Amino acid sequence: MKHRYTRLCIIPLALGLLLMAPLFAGQARAEMSPKEILSKADEARGNAEGMEWEIDISSIEGGRQQERVIKVTARTFNCLAEFLEPSNVRGEKMLMLDRNMWFTKPGLSKPVPISPRQKLLGGAANGDIASTNYAGDYKVVHEASDVLNGEACYLFDLEAIDKKATYDRIKYWISKERIIGLKAEFYTVSGKLFKSATFEYENHTNVGGDVRPLVSRMIITSAVIKEDITTMRYRKIVFRPVPDSTFNLNLLAR
Repeated sequence: MKHRYTRLCIIPLALGLLLMAPLFAGQARAEMSPKEILSKADEARGNAEGMEWEIDISSIEGGRQQERVIKVTARTFNCLAEFLEPSNVRGEKMLMLDRNMWFTKPGLSKPVPISPRQKLLGGAANGDIASTNYAGDYKVVHEASDVLNGEACYLFDLEAIDKKATYDRIKYWISKERIIGLKAEFYTVSGKLFKSATFEYENHTNVGGDVRPLVSRMIITSAVIKEDITTMRYRKIVFRPVPDSTFNLNLLAR
């Protein structure tokens, strides 16, 4: 009889714990600072100690359809992008290091630096958006709650911590439940909306048994020319150590 009584007590206790689990999770998220939330969302976009992946890029710019395939080797927010397809761009490279950017292609004797103004154009802008370090380069100046596609979000108004960041201000929607970035709007120094990006997370990583979402697709839309849209699909993801030589500017043109 005593065992039966014990089992009857355990059942409502277990049910209670299951019902309270979302509450505990919500409390844990509520205790995260804005910077911690940004860092967690950055991880889901590929902020890792070392990884490699391929990105299929489909874009419409000025009415022209373009297709590209690039291989990206990254460590945190430093990355080397190597163009694989089509044949006329094969061998071109773009290096993003400490918020600076360089470009090279076969035949160039040394890499060409990309200026802050050039960062706002075409593929450079898309690459810069893809590697945005929200937690490191921006501070939260205003926080609100919003709903995006039926999902409760933090809505952060971000401001660049210095003049080195390409965008002076970003509005960023982060899922409260999943702690992943869902949408970002990028503004120029003059306060004009320049581009917006939405993110999808069908890829996953396994860190110590903890399965986490990882970006699978990003869609970038121009606010200036509405028809200009770039879709980036992430695949063939491999986590591996990335040596310092990968980001050596002197080796880029070789």
